[in-house]
Amino acid sequence: MSNTDCALSVSTRIAQRVKRLPKGQPFCISRFAELGTRGAIAKAVARLVSRGELERVTRGVYMRPKQSKYIGRVRSSPLAVMEVITKANGETIQMHGAEAVRRLGLSTQMQVLPTFYTSGSTREIKVGNAVIRLRHVSSDRLQHASTKVGMVLTALYYIGKEGLSKQVISKITSALSSEELIKLRACKMPKWMRSALTLAAKDA
Repeated sequence: MSNTDCALSVSTRIAQRVKRLPKGQPFCISRFAELGTRGAIAKAVARLVSRGELERVTRGVYMRPKQSKYIGRVRSSPLAVMEVITKANGETIQMHGAEAVRRLGLSTQMQVLPTFYTSGSTREIKVGNAVIRLRHVSSDRLQHASTKVGMVLTALYYIGKEGLSKQVISKITSALSSEELIKLRACKMPKWMRSALTLAAKDA
């Protein structure tokens, strides 16, 4: 089989897969990795973009175009794009402490620039005019990622030893069930944090 035939075969197979993908949902180009070489895949995707069958969202991320009768062309959510990229990279993502504190009712301040903790590199992901910041942190801060236990843990780290009063820790831990509290106490954490949780348990 010639190089042209191989490229055509890759192009055809990618086009067939794309037709089965839901419109408006971003995906990483790496999902086609087993279909051919990087160059052949890039050419096939570029051809689909030029035909209007795919839309480039950001570097390495695409989606099938979607139209809404109310807003016209549907744009990808920056958060959805971030999740696609980090999942493809095998990264663990955790809510930022500032957002965790806000969700727990201890602050009303919104993040100016949406920021998440990651096991990957510190960087920014741009989607149109929107930007999401990823900040590398140690694995200790990524325990129970994307769960309520993880949210409470990252809030405790963010508040810090000096800001952790009895009232604050009582409000934070009240957001968890007894099973979730057990998971939280089993986490790897600094001595000051464990001591505060122990005292809160005794006062409960």
